[in-house]
Amino acid sequence: MKCPNCDKDLVQTKRDRIEVEYCPSCRGMWLSRQELEEVEDEAFDLGKDKKGTMIFSATVTTRKCPQCGKLMKRFEYRLYDLEMDFCEDGHGFWLDADEDKRVPDLMKKEEAGLERKVLAEDRWASHLQHLRSGSFLDRVRDLFR
Repeated sequence: MKCPNCDKDLVQTKRDRIEVEYCPSCRGMWLSRQELEEVEDEAFDLGKDKKGTMIFSATVTTRKCPQCGKLMKRFEYRLYDLEMDFCEDGHGFWLDADEDKRVPDLMKKEEAGLERKVLAEDRWASHLQHLRSGSFLDRVRDLFR
């Protein structure tokens, strides 16, 4: 396979425990969807449903898929400030040099945001339960008698 960035041959290498296709020239990386999810899981392993949508909208790019040669599309990864290219036929994702290190960092932010949301929802549910309790409603009624 050829690098979609500089057209050099990609070599297979290990990124931690994950086998990926790597360009020694520009240091970009070709990952299958499963491999990208494994990189995400290094920081956020709560399942696909909790991670949210990966691709919201995409635009055509000049880079070609290393597997099928079709033009890839570019998108903002999970609406963060990280642009990636992907093959619409599902062959994989292209990450430029060191972007593979940003993915776990962004997943940590996502996980922290999720924890905050869950805590806020729990507090709101507790507050609603208190407002619905008989003793609170009785006190409010007593104010208007």
